[in-house]
Amino acid sequence: MNCIIIDDEKSARSLIKTFLKENFPQFTTYFEASNLEDGVTIIKQNKIDIVYLDIQMPGENGLEISKYFDEDNFIFKIIFTTAYHQYAIEAFKLNALDYLLKPIDETELVKATQKAILEIEKNELGNKLENLKQALKQIAITKIALDVPKGILFMNLDDIVYFEADGMYTKVHLKTNETKLVSKPLKFFTDQLENKPIFFKCHRSFLVNLMFVKELIKNDGDYLILDNKQTIPIAKSKKDEFIAVIKDTFW
Repeated sequence: MNCIIIDDEKSARSLIKTFLKENFPQFTTYFEASNLEDGVTIIKQNKIDIVYLDIQMPGENGLEISKYFDEDNFIFKIIFTTAYHQYAIEAFKLNALDYLLKPIDETELVKATQKAILEIEKNELGNKLENLKQALKQIAITKIALDVPKGILFMNLDDIVYFEADGMYTKVHLKTNETKLVSKPLKFFTDQLENKPIFFKCHRSFLVNLMFVKELIKNDGDYLILDNKQTIPIAKSKKDEFIAVIKDTFW
């Protein structure tokens, strides 16, 4: 974890650095700057987690940091320091995490820093969860999660021949001739695979992977023959739709 102390007074920078070293071993790098311009340069060139920023400095004051960063780039936490109360409202308008009055009290500095670290850890956890969600979405393009008795089985869609309703359960028939019993109704998979045209609900009890359909038999009772020679009924109300899907998908 990295921080920067921006203050025109060297003694003030040294005091904050001393307090931090005594209380926060997780800090690995302490950057320092005596003015805002140099501080901003350091922030832009390094990954900074917490900025300890004096408000009253020669030249630009600390509050002017807002003009150097847009909202998306304010990824660091700011703890303002100043000898003057009147800057408090303006500081918090900039979403300052905390506001410390000089002379800096060690206890107050520790509290403010602990709060900043907690916020950073929350953000990092949120980012990790979001990254995990995005990764799972990518997996969902080619895989499906099956809630089997022993846990969750992640199965390639290309390995599933068809789904078969079994009351409030579903039998998932695989190209390896295995069958997995899943504690979800067929509608669950029909809804989940709605945007996968390769899966077609040919009957109220069957959801078929068209990749494994070998033949459509048109008889009094129409049915499909699969590559594994399994026969699957196709409802009369679904036959025209099935032929249309076949044309759109394969022709």
